Amino acid sequence: MSVTIQEEMQDLYKTLINAWNERDAEGMAALFSDKGVQIGFDGSIVVGKAEILAHLKPIFADHPTAPFVTKVKSIRLLGTDTAILHAIAGMIPPGKSDIEPKVNAHQTLVGLKKDNILQIELFQNTPAQFHGRPELVEEMSEELRQLL
Repeated sequence: MSVTIQEEMQDLYKTLINAWNERDAEGMAALFSDKGVQIGFDGSIVVGKAEILAHLKPIFADHPTAPFVTKVKSIRLLGTDTAILHAIAGMIPPGKSDIEPKVNAHQTLVGLKKDNILQIELFQNTPAQFHGRPELVEEMSEELRQLL
């Protein structure tokens, strides 16, 4: 039985999130293509494995990063070897046991399979604050809490 690109995308995303949660900069950077782009929660843009690694290493070394709790909402094919994944994400701050709604996010991952290897071309982590609509923040937080 062959694995679909949707299943591969799900696995790629899970590996990326696990690397973040384990504070593994090398593991995260290795998942990107040579020209892969990471756009962070603060809007920072880093391009390529080396730059992504250089960006992540001090974050993990100098900050107590919170682990992600995520839920994949959709995976859509953009061609035979390309797909886009959308997920929602929350974080549990160190020493806490609940989602911190202020850092909820939408995450987008674009994967491209080249030479039979699926790599990240784009990973974007966008704040989901729903300005003026606190009920949507709470709705997302509650959906993520169901995964705890």
